[in-house]
Amino acid sequence: MPIRQKIFAMIVAIALFIYIIDLVRRKKLRIEYSYLWMITGIVIMIVAVWHDFLLWISRLIGAVWPTSTLFLLALIFLTAICIHFSVRLSLLSDQVQILSQEIALLKTADPSPAPPGKT
Repeated sequence: MPIRQKIFAMIVAIALFIYIIDLVRRKKLRIEYSYLWMITGIVIMIVAVWHDFLLWISRLIGAVWPTSTLFLLALIFLTAICIHFSVRLSLLSDQVQILSQEIALLKTADPSPAPPGKT
């Protein structure tokens, strides 16, 4: 791998780390999700520094080009993220439905008192 590509990949990985830390600091990203993105940055650094690792993975899966391996790994990663967020969204949707049903039951069980003079 040419040195320019290594430097670019390292800059991208470092920028990713800084951005993730800033998002966590500003409470825009939960810590549980930041670990996943930090691991992504580490993998980018490993591939940038140790290009033979990417070549080894390419030979292992039978890919002709290392870029094909990168695209495959990115596709697998994005698919896993989408499945994870779909599960989380389904759970949150169920929780919202349960909470709205409980609120409706509470409102019908304890009607607000009639205004004075309208009894």
